[in-house]
Amino acid sequence: MWSQPYDVLIVGAGVAGSALAQGLAHAPSSARDKPLRIALLERSLAEPDRIVGELLQPGGVSALRKLGMDDCLEGIGAVPVHGYCVVKDGANVHIPYPDALEGRSFHHGRFIQALRAKAKTAPGVDVIEATVNELIECPFTKRVLGVRATREGEKESFLADLVIVADGCFSNFRSVVMGKAAAKSATRSHFVGAVLQDARLPIPQHGTVCLVRGNGPVLLYQIEEHDTRMLVDIRAPLPSDLKGFILSNIVPQLPAALHVPIHNALDKDRLRRMPNSFLPPTEQGGTHTKEGVFLLGDAWNMRHPLTGGGMTVCLNDAVILTEMLSELRDLHDWDAVSNVLHRWHWRRKGLAATINILSVALYDLFGAEDDALEVLRTGCFKYFERGGECVRGPVSLLSGIAPDPMLLANHFFSVALYSIWILFTHPRAVREPGRHKPIHAIPRIDEYPALFIKAIRVFWTACVVFGPLLWTEIKWW
Repeated sequence: MWSQPYDVLIVGAGVAGSALAQGLAHAPSSARDKPLRIALLERSLAEPDRIVGELLQPGGVSALRKLGMDDCLEGIGAVPVHGYCVVKDGANVHIPYPDALEGRSFHHGRFIQALRAKAKTAPGVDVIEATVNELIECPFTKRVLGVRATREGEKESFLADLVIVADGCFSNFRSVVMGKAAAKSATRSHFVGAVLQDARLPIPQHGTVCLVRGNGPVLLYQIEEHDTRMLVDIRAPLPSDLKGFILSNIVPQLPAALHVPIHNALDKDRLRRMPNSFLPPTEQGGTHTKEGVFLLGDAWNMRHPLTGGGMTVCLNDAVILTEMLSELRDLHDWDAVSNVLHRWHWRRKGLAATINILSVALYDLFGAEDDALEVLRTGCFKYFERGGECVRGPVSLLSGIAPDPMLLANHFFSVALYSIWILFTHPRAVREPGRHKPIHAIPRIDEYPALFIKAIRVFWTACVVFGPLLWTEIKWW
């Protein structure tokens, strides 16, 4: 069975797919004399049930507004978010968003349903529940002409001038579209999630990051009036008894006000898990991908979800692509589309590279696995305690309102140097013979040679963390 041809066919009605469909449907264009016909295909239009994609940074709220979809945050129980609170060893540091900006947190599924409903009302958009099985290629030119899908048990073929694959982090078509050029994703840990009832966070309406010794960080944020999401980062391999591991190793290090809600949640609910993957962006178009198709969203580029920047990147990508693709008269012209993809790849770099690098770099610091990283983690916490630009700069990067990788590099290495300063000048725990408890003392002069060697290791570790991440963003494919 064949459907009538479309101008654009989007596989996946998640954040990226729904936003781009809405954007392209409403974008003004002097290059075309009629609106685009867009098919938005999704395997299941039922409300998704996921444990990530529940916090939208202020930069994402701004992008949603540019797409005319900011009303999707209304009527879903979304909670305003005014910044972050970082907790370490019982001490808190407040990291507010600058200039009274706010983000939103919510149940992921409700937000997705609101985006789909908005896209469905857009002119020329057909939202279709169908499972895409394969791409349709011209047997002679190998250009992608559309997709074959199963709708209500029937096989159906959908044709379009341009196919956009936005089927998420578990994409079935990533390697098909990009072939040997496809980047490899890396998974170092999993988020294990639960919903806490009536939990009291250290600072209300703030994302809370708890730094835990011997483990990755714990992230908490309110997603409805009575619901708070808890995400525990656990490195691979996962322990066989997840609940026992969390109760024994994680909960005792969290604020006391959270202990009872966590125990109740673990007693009543099943734990959900999600891999935390990093997938660097690879340039598309030209000979990098199959002709007539490209990837969008988590199918193409992922970052660690610790910073909650994924949806912000996706929505910003949709804003830029909407503008650029609307300039084209003929979406079948692959040379013109390839030119757009090249320009889009580098124009998005400011925001995408900043959030991508920050997410993994912060995770490495917050989930310190050796002495050098532990020094950097302590230095990062104390850097935030300084306040002023030491908070405003990093949170502007985190929130997606300061898309500047060089500003990120400046703050990252300022943290590294400040960590070294702390190493030499701040009291640290010292065990003395005959004492049951350690005392805190500033390093003595005779300890400086060993500390100098450690300082070199700390700075080298900072370079090893930041350098490869920056390279994945700026290298030319």
